[in-house]
Amino acid sequence: MRRKNLVVITIILFIICGVTGCATSPLKEERANARLDVGIAYIKAGQYTAALRELLEAKKLSPRNPDIHYYLGISYQGKGLVNESIEEFEEAVNLKPDYSEAHNYLGTVYFNKGLWDKAIKEFDKALANVLYATPASALYNMGRAYYQKKNYRMALTKYNEAMIKGPNIIPLPLIEKDMGVASFELGEIDSAIGHFKRSLKLVPTFVESHYWLGRCYVKQGNVQGAIEEFRTVIRTAPESKFGEKAKEILKAIER
Repeated sequence: MRRKNLVVITIILFIICGVTGCATSPLKEERANARLDVGIAYIKAGQYTAALRELLEAKKLSPRNPDIHYYLGISYQGKGLVNESIEEFEEAVNLKPDYSEAHNYLGTVYFNKGLWDKAIKEFDKALANVLYATPASALYNMGRAYYQKKNYRMALTKYNEAMIKGPNIIPLPLIEKDMGVASFELGEIDSAIGHFKRSLKLVPTFVESHYWLGRCYVKQGNVQGAIEEFRTVIRTAPESKFGEKAKEILKAIER
């Protein structure tokens, strides 16, 4: 009789524990999501330490939530903690293999570390998901990685795909400038000039495009055109990297 009662009590306790567990799990998720929302708000405000505080608490409550790991990755990246950032992005894609945004962000981290091939691999994984809402971002980033690998033709291809897939995702003056630089490196000067002029038509004060247009004119032997472009760079941004380069080239031309 005593043994029978013990079995009944055990079953009752098991049922109670099971019910309690089911009741607390949604509550934990709710609390984790609330922390996640606050963390995202801090990220948008650029307050990465505060974001980390919220997101680490969210992670304790829901350690298998890929979104929490994704935003932790962004927060660590914002604080310059690259290795921690990579760990979180990797965990996000382990939990959700088709998490395109996490693959794309992980690719940019690898890009910033100079790991071009690893970056391209992540951008490819981002694009593998047909439901990825902003493929232009990964395509543009892939173009930048191929440019760094000196594969300028492939860089141009990816820039062009990015422009077609999402003309409003990547600023058009920026992508025209980058396409111009890749064309310049390929020796396709007329094409490069076209890209730089289209960039400047949209943003007349775009210093980089003025600088590279000047370089194109030097290649063509258009000395006066080059002088005008370099003077524009110096007038617009004299202390910038491109301002300093323009001064050096202009000095050599006018010598």
